[in-house]
Amino acid sequence: MINLKDIVQKLDLKVVTGNIDREVSAGYSSDLLSDVIANAQKDNIWITLQIHVNIVAVANLQELAGIILVNGRQPEEATLKKAEQENIPILLTELSTFEIVGKLYELGIHGNRR
Repeated sequence: MINLKDIVQKLDLKVVTGNIDREVSAGYSSDLLSDVIANAQKDNIWITLQIHVNIVAVANLQELAGIILVNGRQPEEATLKKAEQENIPILLTELSTFEIVGKLYELGIHGNRR
């Protein structure tokens, strides 16, 4: 496991909400909320381009370590408010999903093992 704070620092992510002092067990990348609900696991870092408030509900339900929004996407105001209430870290990057997943993999964050 790696601390989210270390990921933020090493990948130059912008923190917009949440406490980043938490452990990350693995990564999950998907833009389909139902897929994340079905397959992401507790303490995963979730990579998506979705910016609406429902991503916070999914992250909370799955007890995810945080959400990385790609391609310079900015969360909606309602998303920020809900993420603050639920203490869900939302992180921003200008990188594409492909690029950020590769960098996470280089840091030792892999997908869930079945």
